[in-house]
Formats: sequence, structure tokens, C-alpha cells
Amino acid sequence: MHIVFFGDQHLDSLGGAQVSMRLQREFLERAGHTVTVVAPKMHGSRTPSDTHGGAYIDLPSVPITLDREYSMSWPGRATDRFLDRALTRRPPVDLVHVQADFWGAFIGHRYAQRHGIPVVHTMHNRVDVGIAAVTPLHRTVLGVLNAWRRGAMRGIGNPVRGADGWAFLRGLAVGASAVTAPSTHFARRLEEHDVFPRVDVIWNGIDDDLRAQTLAARPAVRESGPPRFVWLGRMSPEKRLLPFLEAFVAAGIDAELEIIGGGGQRAAAEKIVRGHDGVRFAGRLTYPQTLERIAAADALVQTSIGFETQGMTPFEAATLGTPSVICDPDIAAELGGGLWAVPDAGATVSGRELETRRVAALAETLRRAASDIAAGTAPTPVPEVSEAFRQSSRTAAMVEVYERVLAGR
Repeated sequence: MHIVFFGDQHLDSLGGAQVSMRLQREFLERAGHTVTVVAPKMHGSRTPSDTHGGAYIDLPSVPITLDREYSMSWPGRATDRFLDRALTRRPPVDLVHVQADFWGAFIGHRYAQRHGIPVVHTMHNRVDVGIAAVTPLHRTVLGVLNAWRRGAMRGIGNPVRGADGWAFLRGLAVGASAVTAPSTHFARRLEEHDVFPRVDVIWNGIDDDLRAQTLAARPAVRESGPPRFVWLGRMSPEKRLLPFLEAFVAAGIDAELEIIGGGGQRAAAEKIVRGHDGVRFAGRLTYPQTLERIAAADALVQTSIGFETQGMTPFEAATLGTPSVICDPDIAAELGGGLWAVPDAGATVSGRELETRRVAALAETLRRAASDIAAGTAPTPVPEVSEAFRQSSRTAAMVEVYERVLAGR
């Protein structure tokens, strides 16, 4: 098969969806398939597409963040023509796999409609929660996004009205033959909100070979020293790094903390922990380096609530044998064990009071985790997660979806 991936961001940019798509591409090609990746051209310091042998089609784009890490391509006729020309230099396309939520999704569905190609759409983003986390005008933004979606995808499926996040996702799914989600909890929510009748659950995975190498290189016996925590991700409001650091300081524990990643909140994060020994900002690391740090830690800390559609880092940690402190009850339930779950702050409060309670609950959970680690009684991740999270098994599951869609044409 020749599968064309569509993403909102170039796969060499920072982000969990990008990591997942890189692995999907690699393991599909190992299985004998051809993959082309369509995404906006990057404008940062990295020069990604020169090394991918023509398998990346970098669309004309404009940078949309100050660090030029992320960019966007306009879903219109000029982009359509550019894409059609570029794909004439690749083998005939069998299937479109959209793994985008905004312009990449519009561009991918438009391409599939023009050429009569079936679409599998992976939903990576809880759009309503993510937008609400970064702007007080989220209802207005969602209204604009839905209007943009209706215009960009005019003529694809039955038009979907509505101005909230679920209407937006329903509008994306109308052009798809199958919809997948990276977790059971997100799949069920998509079905409950009538985004798609039956959503296939296919976790994002971890590189089989890197996992084996990382585990082989890890010392058999824990090195002495205080408990070692690691946090990684994009430093933006929905990830809740700043409340986590407030909780870490409030916990008053003798522990080391490594923070991996970058983003707009780094300066604010550094300010919170200034003067606290044992806190280290590692910046952006490569995927192998990140896995190595997770494996070396005593616990990973996952802090977002309600935003993640899977939350890859706790799964990566579990498959490397590292337990996690989990703030999101949905992710805790999906993992099934091997974690410290932060108690729910309750539904009777909101705003600043809710966040204050959440910080206090996280601080207490960090104390408990540090105590368990020091005593040698930390929980052990569920073994079944390691098997189910390998990318080879995830690719096999996705190929079954592809084959079902092609057989049903």
C-alpha cells in the first residue's frame, strides 16, 4: 500500500503526535508499505526534509510561533495544486491517513475527495479543552474554527453545523471511512458525542528496538541517591507545568527533578523553582535521550487534566518499567496500575480554588511517591502495557484498519 499521512506540523517538530507519526511511518515501511508525509514546511533552525528521500512533502507555510518551531499551510487551491504536482512524483496513492486537527486535516480531506481516495482519520486532539486552556475567548475561537472548517471542507460529506469542539470534530470525521483514537477514554467520548459511530482504539507506541536498547543499558540495581522525578512535554498552559512546580516546591521533599522540553512558559517555570537545588531544565532532547532519562528516573510525573487524548509519556514510562504520578484520572484508568493517582479535587469548586486544591493534592501525592521510592515500595507498571505499547503491534493493528477500509470500498 501507499499511504499518505497528513499532519498539522512537520514531523521533525516537537510534539507527541509527531513522535507517533514518525514511528508509524518507520514501522509501516519495515512492513513493506510506502508512506508519504504531507505537512507544513518548518522555518526553525532544523532542516528536516533533506534527509527523508523525498518521502516528505513540505507544503508552503508561514511560521506561527515566535521560536518558528511551528507553522501553518493555508488549505486552498494554491496548496491543492502544489500538493497534486508533488504527489505525481510518488507512487499511486491507496489510502489517506489524516492525523491532523486543523489545516492539515482540511488539506488531507480535500486531497482525498479530489482523487476519490478513502480516508482513515486519527483524532489526536481534544480540541475544546486545548483551546480553553490557552485563551479565555475559546467559545469565539471555536466558532471561528467551525466556520473555517465548513468553508475549507465544503462539499465533503453532509455539512455539520454547530460551534463547539465536538461539532468541529464531527465535521472532520464526515469524510472518513474509519476513525481511530489513541485511548479507550477518548474513543468512547468521540462516540458519545456522535463524532463517529465506531471508533477504533489504537494506542500510540514506542520504538521496539529503542525500548530494548534502553532497557539493556539501564543498570540492574538502582543508583543510590534521593528519589528522581522526570517531567517532559511542551511548556504551555494545558500541560500544567507551572502548577506542578508549585506543588513540587510545596511538597518540601528531598528529591531530584529533571524537566525535559521547551516552550513559552520556561522562564516562568524557572522562576518558580529558583533557589531549589536538584531541579534541572534539560531542554529539548532526542527521542532516544528522552527514553533513556525516563528509564533512569524513579517516577515520571504527568500533570495535564482532561486535555490528553492518550498521554504518551506515562505509557512510555510504563513500558520502560518506570511508574508514574498521574493527575488525569482517565489516563490512570487506561494504564490500569503501576502509578500514584492524584486524588480528584472535587466538582464543587472551580477557578482559582480548584487549582489550589489540585496543587495541594499533587504535593501530597509527590510526598507519598518520594516516601515509597525511598522505602523501595514503589508500584510496578502493568506488564501487559509493555506488550500492547510496542510500535510493531500498533502498526499491525492499524494495517488491519487500512485493509478493512480498502476492502469496503
